[in-house]
Amino acid sequence: MPDPSKTNLSEKLFAPRQTSKETSSLVKLAHISSATVHNDIDGDSENGWYRVLRRPQWVWQGIDPIEMEAIFARIANSDAARTNDELLDTVIGYKPGNWIYEWAQTGANYLKEARALANAGKTDQAAHTLLNASMYYSVAAYPHLKGDGLAAQAEVQAGQTYREAMALMPHQMKIIDVKYEGKTFQAYIHLPRTDKLLPTVIVSGGLDTLQSDLWRLYRDYLGPAGFAMVTLDMPSVGHSSHWALTEDTSRLHQALLQQIRDVPWVDHHKVAMLGLRFGGNAAIRLGFMEPNRLKTCVSLGGAIHGILSQPKMLDAIPRMTLDVIASRMGKNGVSKASLTSHLSAWSLKQQGLLGRRKVGVPMLGISLNNDPVCAEMDNQLIAMSSRGGKAIILPDTPLHDGYHRAMTTVVDWLKDKLA
Repeated sequence: MPDPSKTNLSEKLFAPRQTSKETSSLVKLAHISSATVHNDIDGDSENGWYRVLRRPQWVWQGIDPIEMEAIFARIANSDAARTNDELLDTVIGYKPGNWIYEWAQTGANYLKEARALANAGKTDQAAHTLLNASMYYSVAAYPHLKGDGLAAQAEVQAGQTYREAMALMPHQMKIIDVKYEGKTFQAYIHLPRTDKLLPTVIVSGGLDTLQSDLWRLYRDYLGPAGFAMVTLDMPSVGHSSHWALTEDTSRLHQALLQQIRDVPWVDHHKVAMLGLRFGGNAAIRLGFMEPNRLKTCVSLGGAIHGILSQPKMLDAIPRMTLDVIASRMGKNGVSKASLTSHLSAWSLKQQGLLGRRKVGVPMLGISLNNDPVCAEMDNQLIAMSSRGGKAIILPDTPLHDGYHRAMTTVVDWLKDKLA
């Protein structure tokens, strides 16, 4: 049963504040015009919105599509003051119409419902309702910019409700505290069973997702396949917010990889890493850094080379995504040209890892057709730079089928390499 002392956490966290900075006003990139994105992984830029709306991904994660559209309508119809009158999701202050307010309020409704279900002894329903609450709080905090006080509070709620949900689930979730450079970050390990050592997959998402957003990968794919799943946030996000993003994208993953040798449920001879978007960069990089500790690495739509170095691809990055990158790097107030000039340092080809020598770890580069972040050549680079490597491009429609086919392909690869 949930701890009663946590019942009013939402009210304490989201007490009215007049000084809260509105999300779109935080980074202040100079000389920037809005580019648009329209794809099945990242979602859609829409006229009148600062945030890229990730409808397909959020529905896939468990957000109710009707409820989502109702939230968008409340935001759009608000007559409250905005940072930019042309951008609907820039309502200032924690009040009706504000993005964080609307999503967090819905999360709070699910949290209240979950508490009632838990008190009635309906543990399974309570767990799933807590998971819903966690998802809504996570979207409230999206895109998780540093210095966004209200978003940080929503992240606290996302993590709190996720851990409560996991405590009610039949499988085991443990928290691993990883020490790095004098500070500690938390990683979650999900275990389908605890009576034997398990092949283990380390998973990270992109720069604007939390590790709690990765639950469905475990529920539908990794858990049923018998894998333990260890998640961690990318540097500068969530539990890893103490560290800025540098070109060494895998340094926290490396610290985790070294520490899980001491985790009792992990078969540390059978460890893989799966990364999505910028997590794909970290996954492939980790294979070069730790070839003796990893059995395989998988990049799913990873930001590997092209998006980080080719002007045409860089020009297509929407403003919100540029803000996210600037926030992760700690470069507020710079020009777009200054920001993008730094990104080539993140390219694994520019770092001398891809395209020059073969590493002994078999690597899989996989993405959906017409991916604006992961060009086909990036996957080919991954395949050519590892012994037994492979590149796969999958059809992107229909969307759910694209996601499902990608993850089914990943699981088949992991079964083969972690056998």
